[in-house]
Amino acid sequence: MVFIIITGLVLSTQHARGVVQISVPQTKITIPVVTLHDTFKKGTHTITGSVEAPDACTIVTPTASIEGNASSTENILIAISMPVDTGICLQVPTVIDFSTTIVAPPQISIIATINGSVASTTSS
Repeated sequence: MVFIIITGLVLSTQHARGVVQISVPQTKITIPVVTLHDTFKKGTHTITGSVEAPDACTIVTPTASIEGNASSTENILIAISMPVDTGICLQVPTVIDFSTTIVAPPQISIIATINGSVASTTSS
C-alpha cells in the first residue's frame, strides 16, 4: 500500500514538471472618447459631458482644475476617475453623464483625462 502511494507521488511530481507555462498577452487598454459641453456665465465654467463606461455600475467622478500658469498656456483639466467595477453587473457599455464647475477665464482650452490617461474629446 505504501509502495502504491509513493509511486503515485513520484509519477505525479514527474508529470507536473512537464507543464508548460504560457504567457497570456496583455490586452491594450482603450481610453473612451469624452464628449464635453462648456457653458460660461459670470466667470464660471459649467462643464457637462458623457463617457462610455464598460457597464452601468461604473462610477464616474470628474474633478476640474486649472493646469499651467498665467505666464504660459492655461487649460482646464477634467480628471475623470472611472475605477473598474468589481461587483456583479451586466457587462453592457453604457454612456454615463457627468457635470463639474470651475472658475476660470472665458477663453480657455479643456483637456480631459480618464484614470490619468489623456482622452480624446469631442464637443456637443
